[in-house]
Amino acid sequence: SRALGTALACISFGSLAAPPFGGVLYEFAGKRVPFLVLACVCVLDGLLLLVLAPPGGTGARANMPVGTPIHRLMIDPYIAVVAGALATCNIPLAFLEPTIANWMKDSMGASEWEVGLTWLPAFFPHVLGVYVTVRLAAAYPHLQWFYGALGMAIIGASSCLVPACRNFGQVIIPLCGICFGIALVDTALLPTLAFLVDVRHVSVYGSVYAIADISYCVAYALGPIVAGQIVHTMGFAQLNLGMGLANVLYAPVLLFLKNVCQMKPSHSERNILLEEGPKGLYDTIKMEERKG
Repeated sequence: SRALGTALACISFGSLAAPPFGGVLYEFAGKRVPFLVLACVCVLDGLLLLVLAPPGGTGARANMPVGTPIHRLMIDPYIAVVAGALATCNIPLAFLEPTIANWMKDSMGASEWEVGLTWLPAFFPHVLGVYVTVRLAAAYPHLQWFYGALGMAIIGASSCLVPACRNFGQVIIPLCGICFGIALVDTALLPTLAFLVDVRHVSVYGSVYAIADISYCVAYALGPIVAGQIVHTMGFAQLNLGMGLANVLYAPVLLFLKNVCQMKPSHSERNILLEEGPKGLYDTIKMEERKG
């Protein structure tokens, strides 16, 4: 939870700081400068990865177990519930980013700097949500599903409040609520995916986190297309009410995950760990952990 929370905080900083970053540089330095800065950052980060985390040799990976195929993970009902929650909770952020700027200009006469800074304050409650969820998960790990459901309820309520805002100061409050709720959902449910793979499949996490990325991508791919069409045909208020209702209705579905923490490893994995001798690096490590 702590490691994934840190990663989510960095992801959120990139997403929420992008509009003011790009807007300021575009306004004062020109169209090309934001892209050149990002290109330099990416090259520097790639070089640092090569130095600090070089790719492992083929020998180390040869002893790792083969992960469960992604199509089998997708039909696991518990993983499907988590993936649906991740997609649903990110819909408000994905749908509001391409639509809220025009709504603010039309409804409250917002200036360019106000539009650019709309999402930046929401970064701080997002980090707070990550911190709170990590601490709660350490103290009460069996309530991960509840933290996710609470986050979806907060997202739903905050989405419904956005159309009622009349100035820049007011609109920041529900946006902060949305990002706080997203932090609760993501930080609680992403470790749950790893736990589900541990107890129901093979403990290799690449495929299950690919499913999580697909869930995010579904929301952000549909955002510019679906959100714009809904605003054009039904209105901005109806868009927010629909997103809020979707999150509130999905929150009780997470009750399905209530007993996940009580699951035990599958029979096949237990045989590998307890009855057979270790066959590779992964099994050796797990056997030593069991003996310890």
